[in-house]
Amino acid sequence: MNSMRRISLTQRRKRLNTIGSCVRHFCGDRVKDEGDWFYSSEWWDPHDGGHTVSQATSGKGNGVVSVVAHPSSLPSRDSWAITESWLEKRYMEIMPTDGERNERFKILGYQWRSLRFNDDTRQSTVKVMAACRELQASSIFYMQQPHCLAVPYLKSMVSVGLTSLAASKFDMKSAAIGKKQMRILCIGHGGGSLPLFLAKHLLGAVVDIVEIDPLVISESVRAMGFPAFSVMTATGKRASPAPDIIDQVMWRDIHERLFLYESDAKEFILKNEDNSYDVIFMDAYNGADIFPHTLWDSDSVFMKALSERLHHEHGTLVVNLHSDADISDIDRSNEGVTTGKYVRKVGRAYKKGLMENQRKGMVFACEVPWLCNATLLVSRGMRSEGRHRDKIMNNLMKTSLEVDQILRLPFSCLNYLKIGLALI
Repeated sequence: MNSMRRISLTQRRKRLNTIGSCVRHFCGDRVKDEGDWFYSSEWWDPHDGGHTVSQATSGKGNGVVSVVAHPSSLPSRDSWAITESWLEKRYMEIMPTDGERNERFKILGYQWRSLRFNDDTRQSTVKVMAACRELQASSIFYMQQPHCLAVPYLKSMVSVGLTSLAASKFDMKSAAIGKKQMRILCIGHGGGSLPLFLAKHLLGAVVDIVEIDPLVISESVRAMGFPAFSVMTATGKRASPAPDIIDQVMWRDIHERLFLYESDAKEFILKNEDNSYDVIFMDAYNGADIFPHTLWDSDSVFMKALSERLHHEHGTLVVNLHSDADISDIDRSNEGVTTGKYVRKVGRAYKKGLMENQRKGMVFACEVPWLCNATLLVSRGMRSEGRHRDKIMNNLMKTSLEVDQILRLPFSCLNYLKIGLALI
């Protein structure tokens, strides 16, 4: 996954004012968002380097890959006993006993853990719970918190992607409760918070994940608490024939709907020619903090194959992009990050490669709050409404409230749709 370019304090305050909290009453009460940007200082404080959990050199050009930990203020200690009881209950469901050997669990704490390339490029940040069996205190296990998205660009990808898919008449409600399957592909893994979040909130989600760097995969599992059972072999089988007891306690069926492949995106797309995906999330910046041109070359073999894998009626592609707009230029003008030449260039490439023979659909970009990132969206199912921006915006706003109500997300999708929407 990509690094995150932080925007200036002035611009940040301006956007905080822009994104009012008034929409929340439309969606009812929410669970507390532990990944709210309010807590970003805990893991993004430039004066607090945290402590390095692991460090190794990538063989795939990503340089030095590190996992760095910072303390987390949430959940507070007052709630740890509830989680311990939940783990014990789950254990009893899986391993019934005669009452004499009840397993006890102990929460050791929570941390933010960031995956970094070359010490300065932050690729992914997740929240991790550390726990152990009370009688085996030396046997510590980590569980990434599936309800927590730590950075705004991920929330933007989820909000824009799922809202656009729902606006394409995809049955989001049935997918949410598991009555309908939603096929998802994530190109780029990082710490894995995006696929884990999707599998948590959509019981019908079956998520393929493609990551080229085996070191990123191993660190996400070992140091960032991603489900180990999700890892696949080159032959398309599970690396582990069955999940161990702790995995079953933590993940229930979530890990059975995650499939993490070590593969180049092009090779995976070309090889799996029978797959059809409802939505594809692409977040694939490399160790040099570059989004490879091979992934958005409109005339490439990859683009042709990607077009064939994207559902022909409602297929939705969501791409995270750095803007080429300079922060100082944004501060001096009324332009937003979605108007930069690079965002438009990439958008037009995907439009040409994926929409050329489509009777309907549209391509647009939304600005990510607090960061110099844009979320690019290619939808085969949305109607262009004559390219009237206000009509398109009204349709997305209405649909976003429906998605909020169905999925009960800890954040409002509307907050990530209403800034800097630009048609490509």
